[in-house]
Amino acid sequence: MQVSALLMAAGRGARFGADAPKQYLPLLGRPVLRHAAEALLRDGLVERLLPVCAPGEEARVAALLDGLPGVLAPVPGGDTRQRSVRAGLEALASAGPAADAVLVHDAARPVVPAGTVARLLAALAEAPGAIPAQRVTDTLKRGDASGRIVSTVPREGLWRAQTPQAFRFPELLAAHRAAPGEATDDAGILEAVGGAVALVEGSESNVKITFPEDLSRVAAGLSAGLMPRVGTGFDVHRIAAGRPMVLCGVRVPCEFGLDGHSDADVGIHALCDAIYGALAEGDIGRHFPPSEMRWKDADSARFLRHAAARIADRGGVLANADVTLLCERPKVGPHRDAMQARLAELLGVEPSRIGVKATTTERLGFTGRGEGIAAQAAAMLLLPPG
Repeated sequence: MQVSALLMAAGRGARFGADAPKQYLPLLGRPVLRHAAEALLRDGLVERLLPVCAPGEEARVAALLDGLPGVLAPVPGGDTRQRSVRAGLEALASAGPAADAVLVHDAARPVVPAGTVARLLAALAEAPGAIPAQRVTDTLKRGDASGRIVSTVPREGLWRAQTPQAFRFPELLAAHRAAPGEATDDAGILEAVGGAVALVEGSESNVKITFPEDLSRVAAGLSAGLMPRVGTGFDVHRIAAGRPMVLCGVRVPCEFGLDGHSDADVGIHALCDAIYGALAEGDIGRHFPPSEMRWKDADSARFLRHAAARIADRGGVLANADVTLLCERPKVGPHRDAMQARLAELLGVEPSRIGVKATTTERLGFTGRGEGIAAQAAAMLLLPPG
């Protein structure tokens, strides 16, 4: 069976209330959108994944999903969900080879519990469509515009629909082409033309992120099984005339700089070593050897972005990091907030997770004599066990 999937990412998420659509918001160091794609692909049953996004967002979505297997070039959706799904189905139909089955999944659902996709595909042997759903267990009330109860709704036979929803591809495409109107999900489109849809037991962990508290709940669930890992880093660079002073990603006014193969950002170098240490992946020299000329005068921001990507690739998250600069000059205090913000930007976390401070050595040693600047850093990661 050739299985394709549509990842629906064209929504604006107005109810969430954030500046960016919820599918682009960070969740444990990676966008919600990428979590959803990874979850769909995890079992290896989906051969092709086609993202459907808002017009003009194709390049952004492609970048966020870069490196995942089987991901096709994103296509623009329409002004409703039904039109967006139709656009994705038509794109799959023209891409070839024809899919036997298609999954339709919300990009705002970052968790697809293990076994869900397999159960859905198995159900297609008996029905042209299948969805994961949960029985309604709470008492349901119908209210009016004033906020008063009008009636109690019997809950017997009621289910809460989830995604991914699975369909025999030709039948879903035909149903969309014949759809008499809009529906809130694709099961409704198939139902409208008389198609049968099977119910497969869903899961409480398959949360659709709609409000800010949903994002916090999903983050708590995903991080529950992660183990803390701590790394430390230390770096030293000697003073050098005629070079810019770059500390923790910020260019600091100073009559001298630091000597090094790259831009000699001692703070970022120590922080990279702390992260690589927590990952048990060596040090910065292993990933960016000073013997290679391509790193000559390189911006150390590139190194820290790489370290952040390694955390994400391992399925982890940076809990917090702390950098201490040891120097007599320049004065760090006036630039501390900018350094904190820059490191947080490079790592893709909130500035509140990053500490930056400075101290002197009471004029003792090489830093006290003004011969160089040192930095030490610590980083705590949360990583999957193993």
